[in-house]
Amino acid sequence: MTLLVLVVFVALVFEYVNGFHDTANSIATVVSTKVLTPRLAVAWASAWNLVGALSGTAVATTIGKGLVDTNAVDMTVLLCALLSAIAWGLLTWWLGLPSSSSHALVGGLCGATLAGSRGNLAVLHWSTGLWPKVVLPMVLSPIAGFVGGMMLMGAIMIAFSRVRPRTVSLFFGKAQLASAGFMGFSHGSNDAQKTMGILTLTLFTATREGLFPHLPAWASFLRIPEFNSVPKWIIITCAVTMAAGTAGGGMRIIKTMGQKLVKLQPVQGFAAETAAACVIYGSSLVGVPVSTTHVISTSIMGVGATNRFSAVKWGVVERIVFAWVLTLPVTGLLGAAFVWLLRAN
Repeated sequence: MTLLVLVVFVALVFEYVNGFHDTANSIATVVSTKVLTPRLAVAWASAWNLVGALSGTAVATTIGKGLVDTNAVDMTVLLCALLSAIAWGLLTWWLGLPSSSSHALVGGLCGATLAGSRGNLAVLHWSTGLWPKVVLPMVLSPIAGFVGGMMLMGAIMIAFSRVRPRTVSLFFGKAQLASAGFMGFSHGSNDAQKTMGILTLTLFTATREGLFPHLPAWASFLRIPEFNSVPKWIIITCAVTMAAGTAGGGMRIIKTMGQKLVKLQPVQGFAAETAAACVIYGSSLVGVPVSTTHVISTSIMGVGATNRFSAVKWGVVERIVFAWVLTLPVTGLLGAAFVWLLRAN
């Protein structure tokens, strides 16, 4: 029972860390274009993160039972998966690198589950879960973000080609409030659901292992005998925690995303946010846990490359891609290492 409480606590810590680590996904562009101050932008993103987190559970179901065999999961595996994701998230936050919290959690879960089953590859749902819902989207979603940002920016340039630049800036300065809100909503709809899936899997595992033999009536909500849906109280808890984490901010990553990738104007910020939000929310609807970091980063690159490819600072891009490539294998190894360490003791 002590281990169960620890897993639930660590899961909520991960949700909070995810919130402040990925704040930049929602507000980097609106801050860099000076449409909102960082403080107001964080408040705006937090509110829409909360609304988005309450919008569905398709991604939570994928994380909770679509990637690994739930019978191969126990409390130790879940704890180690979360610890590896948190460790990677904090490290990349400290370095100012916008890495993927989603892939960190997936990598940690797969590595810990493999270690817990002594390397049995059958515990991974490769063909039905990992390949179509993690690996393939990991490649396609950044491409969609880049192409979407470039196409939307190109369309705006054509549509507003005869409008005075000052008028364009004023219009899109206001419109960017809506696009930043949509970005915050889509971020909440995808990222917050990942911890919902982990918490539901945790309580399902606890129920299966008989950790709730004599629960009082008022605490019966903790017992989840079947993983058919995500309980409402878990949805609300994760939504509030994610919003609180977002409110905590993440100025290191905001600086990288909003200032170092490419210099943005309000019209470019609008195009990048709108293109990224469409890709992310579409993924949420079909239960695909994409990296919001990947998508908004490449959308910014696509918008910046509309004028000329040299507008994008490719040296910074290389550092970000390096972090992306390392996320799954590093967190997988960390998850496995934590399992070996805990069980050795």
